[in-house]
Amino acid sequence: MIRSKIIITFLALFFCGGVVFSQDDTTTVKKDSVNIALLESYNKRLLEIENQRLADSVQKSNLEEQLRALKTTDNLKKEELQAQLEAINAKEKNRLLGKKARIDSLKKTTKGFPVIGFFNDTLFTLYSKLGSFSPKDRAQAINKKLENLGNAPKFDDTSLKIENAETTYDIVWSETIIMSITETDAIWNNTSKEELAQEYKSILTAEVIRYKEETNYFNIAKKIGLALLVLLIIIALIKYISKFFDYTAVKIQSQKDKKIKGVQIKNYTLFDADRQINVLLVINKVLKWLIILLAIYIALPILFGIFPWTEHFASTLFGYILNPLKNILLSFWNYLPDLVTIIVIIIVFRYILRGIRFLKDEVAQGNLVLTGFYRDWAEPTYQIVRILLIAFMIVVIWPYLPGSDSPIFKGVSVFLGFLFTFGSAGSLSNVIAGLILTYMRLFTIGDRVKIGDVSGDVIEKSALVTRVRTAQNEIISIPNSTVMSSHTVNYSIDAPEKGLIIHSTVTIGYDVPWRKVHEALIEAALRTEFVLKEPAPFVLQTGLEDFYVAYEINAYIREANRQGGIYSHLHENIQDVFNERGIEIMSPHYRAGRDGSTTTIPEVYWPKKPKTKRD
Repeated sequence: MIRSKIIITFLALFFCGGVVFSQDDTTTVKKDSVNIALLESYNKRLLEIENQRLADSVQKSNLEEQLRALKTTDNLKKEELQAQLEAINAKEKNRLLGKKARIDSLKKTTKGFPVIGFFNDTLFTLYSKLGSFSPKDRAQAINKKLENLGNAPKFDDTSLKIENAETTYDIVWSETIIMSITETDAIWNNTSKEELAQEYKSILTAEVIRYKEETNYFNIAKKIGLALLVLLIIIALIKYISKFFDYTAVKIQSQKDKKIKGVQIKNYTLFDADRQINVLLVINKVLKWLIILLAIYIALPILFGIFPWTEHFASTLFGYILNPLKNILLSFWNYLPDLVTIIVIIIVFRYILRGIRFLKDEVAQGNLVLTGFYRDWAEPTYQIVRILLIAFMIVVIWPYLPGSDSPIFKGVSVFLGFLFTFGSAGSLSNVIAGLILTYMRLFTIGDRVKIGDVSGDVIEKSALVTRVRTAQNEIISIPNSTVMSSHTVNYSIDAPEKGLIIHSTVTIGYDVPWRKVHEALIEAALRTEFVLKEPAPFVLQTGLEDFYVAYEINAYIREANRQGGIYSHLHENIQDVFNERGIEIMSPHYRAGRDGSTTTIPEVYWPKKPKTKRD
């Protein structure tokens, strides 16, 4: 029998890949020092109680003997003995109740010592000592005796017997006591000694019979054949999986420039055909090995499950996949109410944002007029309200997020908040300045402005900067905080309705009548393109200097963005009109002598002399 066990074990290890796992059964209990100390403390106390019980039992026997020896007329003595006997019975009852309460409290923290079967599975667990044997010693002794039962040539379901000893029930095979069940064992299992003995007898008998059935030559040969069949199936499966993916690789290569033409996003080629084929081939190869490894991983538990010695390996391997999946599904199921709550909150806030966006569009289009609220405020106000609502939604959802109350989650949140606060300190001032500029309505996109020393057209307003295109086609980015701290001139804001006044100054000598100068300046302004006839241009005399008079022409225009060209045309027209009218323009640092020198008016504007007969 020993030789057959060695052969069986060798074959089982050979056909299971020669893998030996040193792993305890999943239900085997760890026997740590705390557990042993608890049991030793309890068993010490139990020994004291047992000694007291034996003393009480002897006293009880003596009292019963005295009661039987009393004469029927001695009632007083009889009542005294009867009272002592009842006190002992009450004490015994209280002892049992106390013992049970103590055991019930130990069940929450104490772990017993298992009796292991032939195939490394736990048959039952022992907690109490018996005489000088600790629970650990009892479990080890039963395991050794169980091995002897497995080697017994003749064993059936009637081989084990139960004998009632004075204080125990013994499970006996032939002349050997396999184990004894005490009152404490019964209390640990919430049953009686007889019922527990019957249960343990059935477990031990079934284990021995199962072992003999599993280790007979016919079953071993059948399991070896089954293992060989599983190995052949695995090899064939791997072979056909490889062939299938080799076929798909050839198929992928044959589709070059047919169905596989590369990946293009608008005008950008992300992958050309060759690169896309290489990527698909790599994916094909990775999938091939993943499926092969998965097939082997699924086949190994099946192979291990064929032999009873390695059967627990199968549950272990399956547990590596099934336990995480089960935990994921259970976690998802438990989280489902919170997930539904989050979805409802998101839907509610989404429709609230839709309603606010509808109001924003109505205000922006002018369909809804709010007193004191301008149309260009609609978009930034909507964005502010949207951010606030999203932030409030996150605050509402936060407690329902998985792990939101964990220290790690809180630490990451604090760290991100720290980074945002200190990392955006400079940018935050620009964002706030941008919001203030929006509601101050200093300018809009397309306005001609002057911000500090920068003049040009506003082409962009963002949360951080304002961008201006100058007359020289330069793009200048000005931080919003700088715009707030600078003075801003807006040339366009009133130009469409009231008109923008352009002006230029000329200096003319006192010898020219001022009315003539006024007429010339007004005519020059009216000749200039984009200058309005209504309101009409007008002239201001801004100074009576030592050698000349300063005249300022003022004219209305609506195209504020064309100031440079309009000013140039105005100056051209002033020169032409003044030259046509014979008026010399005396700039602040230019004087003309009247000693017969040539006038400053170009010759082309001189009046033509009449031809003489000599000519």
